Amino acid sequence: MLDDIDRRILRHLQGDPSQPISALADAARVPQATVTRRLDKLRQTGVLLGTEAIINWKALGYAVEVSLRITLDKTQTRAFDDFLVAARKVPEVIEIQTFLGRVDVRLSVIARDMTHYQTLYRDSILTLPHIADIEALMQVASVLDRRELPL
Repeated sequence: MLDDIDRRILRHLQGDPSQPISALADAARVPQATVTRRLDKLRQTGVLLGTEAIINWKALGYAVEVSLRITLDKTQTRAFDDFLVAARKVPEVIEIQTFLGRVDVRLSVIARDMTHYQTLYRDSILTLPHIADIEALMQVASVLDRRELPL
């Protein structure tokens, strides 16, 4: 699906998504028109979904990250739907993943400190609908946070 030119463009784009087309063209060793045309094609085919700003939430005063593994009460027919709608409304929930297996949902939650987390947990997390079981895992360190794909 991707040829060598596409891979070079994407590899250099991953390294610095804010770089101008001219710099991307130089790094990929192709003309600017080729880069523009290829990027348009990669967007149209859904390979390139967009460019994002990654904000360091720690720099904004959030010092705690907790991963919550949640098992839902699956005897309720709308358990997943109701839970996901409600979880999306909690501003400190920065990621939601669903699974097949014993754990149904994983939430990544950030908080300013442990006092903030305890309040958030009591007032926002435990009030989410259809929770049968919940396990909290406190993040100690991020060992690998790879955003680039091996192209």
